[in-house]
Amino acid sequence: MNQAQSDNLTKVFCIANQKGGVGKTTTAINLAAALVALKKHVLLIDLDPQGNATMGSGIDKNAASSSLYQVLIGEADIAQATQRSESGGYDVLPANRELSGAEIDLIDMEEREQRLRKAIAAVRDDYDFILIDCPPALSLLTLNGLASADGVLIPMQCEYFALEGLSDLVNTIKRVRQNINPGLHFIGLLRVMFDTRVTLQQQVSAQIESHFGDKVFQTLVPRNVRLAEAPSHGLPGVVYDKNSRGAKAYLDFADELIRRMKREALRSTARTANAANPR
Repeated sequence: MNQAQSDNLTKVFCIANQKGGVGKTTTAINLAAALVALKKHVLLIDLDPQGNATMGSGIDKNAASSSLYQVLIGEADIAQATQRSESGGYDVLPANRELSGAEIDLIDMEEREQRLRKAIAAVRDDYDFILIDCPPALSLLTLNGLASADGVLIPMQCEYFALEGLSDLVNTIKRVRQNINPGLHFIGLLRVMFDTRVTLQQQVSAQIESHFGDKVFQTLVPRNVRLAEAPSHGLPGVVYDKNSRGAKAYLDFADELIRRMKREALRSTARTANAANPR
């Protein structure tokens, strides 16, 4: 693994949405690859028993000798289970169907919501970004992801029913922050599978911007055939066809995310300085 910056600026982000089929895993894979293209060291954690992020990164989920499941129940440490995505250039903590059993196994364990957080601590300083692809449901696995994270990125389609699910997820983030992880923040919304020709999508997009303001990323990820084709080849879309509209959008998103993190770090420094030197 590569040593990230020694000042411990590693960011751990959950990529989450309680609604399925919204481009969550596509976002996780392509953001990881886009950050690598920007010279960042990245770990992608597949927290979904379907293992789609694992397979989409070119790793055979069924051939893994150890996976996230073994890490969560204490049979392997995170460094042992991590594999390299040769196609994406990032590391992957893989998942497969075994992970479904973790829900039952974790119930009787102490600090069951903190198992992933403690595992990540051992490798956190090795990376610039750790991305967690959460399952599309509020489960004990998802709680482990949210308990581990500094922030949540929410990919969403601009459709009517998506708004209702979005408010539920934002409320979940607030509850987790209050009860489990006070360091958890809602980072922002990424509009995906966007079609400018559809009036309803434009209307919903405007509603989202009106309600969430600067929490909405400016990048729009279009509906794109090349992004959809890429997982069947075990490649992130950013690698499969870097000149496609979808790939360029995720590269833009990675750049926007980094710039946003830098701005927030500057604001935090300024607030700390002002608190230390009140007028």
